[in-house]
Amino acid sequence: MKTFFYGLILLTIVLVSCRNNQNSGKSGTAKSAAADTVLAGSFPFPDIPVAITSPEERKKWMLTHYWSKFNFADTTLVNNRDITEQGFVNFIALIADGTTPEDIIRKSFANWCAAFVKDSHAYDVMTSNADSYFYDANSPYYNETLYGYYLEAMLGCLPDGDARRTQMKYKLDLIRRNNVGDKATDFAYWLPDGTRHKLSATKAAGDRLLLVFYDPDCESCHEVLGQMISDKVLADAVASRRVSVLAVYTEGDDGVWRSSLGDMPPSWTIGTDRLAVKEGALYDLKAMPAIYLLDGSGRVLMKDARYGDVRKALGAAAE
Repeated sequence: MKTFFYGLILLTIVLVSCRNNQNSGKSGTAKSAAADTVLAGSFPFPDIPVAITSPEERKKWMLTHYWSKFNFADTTLVNNRDITEQGFVNFIALIADGTTPEDIIRKSFANWCAAFVKDSHAYDVMTSNADSYFYDANSPYYNETLYGYYLEAMLGCLPDGDARRTQMKYKLDLIRRNNVGDKATDFAYWLPDGTRHKLSATKAAGDRLLLVFYDPDCESCHEVLGQMISDKVLADAVASRRVSVLAVYTEGDDGVWRSSLGDMPPSWTIGTDRLAVKEGALYDLKAMPAIYLLDGSGRVLMKDARYGDVRKALGAAAE
């Protein structure tokens, strides 16, 4: 909430300074430029040209020039989280406000990435911020679309042959898989009796299949699976054949998997993929359990969903 509040302050000042400029002649113009300069303490914001008066155009200019005065070679500055990380949060708050055109987002990311990519320390800090804010499912700014724009900008900045391109390309390919509306990537899994099955051939009761990738040794899996196992809404949906549940163990240790089978509901289908999903990077398993809701034809309805949201969807379907 604090970071979002600061982002709103930044946007408000940009717009208010524009109105002041329009209403106050030369005196208002001077005040507008001063306001733009002191936006958030010590961050070196660029001065928006006074000739730009439209709020939308001022915002576009600010975003595409946002980092122009920031010295990425200054390690002390880069390490100052109150300046660097807060400046980054304000930057993405403007980008992610729902009104920024795609071309401006792409240009802003491209300018930002080009500014820090040549300094190794700044590279580590900035890419860590991007991963934490855009790609961590618990972040208030979690957004795979924006993360994809960022990764594309990085690939546009990194020279051919740079080893860092491999990781960026891997992440980009991963987030492009199994999005809502896509056909879920097929894979094989094995049941406790040793029989082999495929996701594409798994029956979905009620045209809904809840696909759960899990690890019994994962603490968050214990918590979420515990909620699911004890949830009457889900139990009733499975019992009334409104949904099927397929839980797939992804870590490859057959002993661990078999020792935990007794904790799982007998009404669920429990399988192990023998590392196929992880080794093939077939699904994004950045947070476990990874939950997908599919329809009867295997298309993704919900991706990397929180169980609470899935529960609401199942409850709504029952009404």
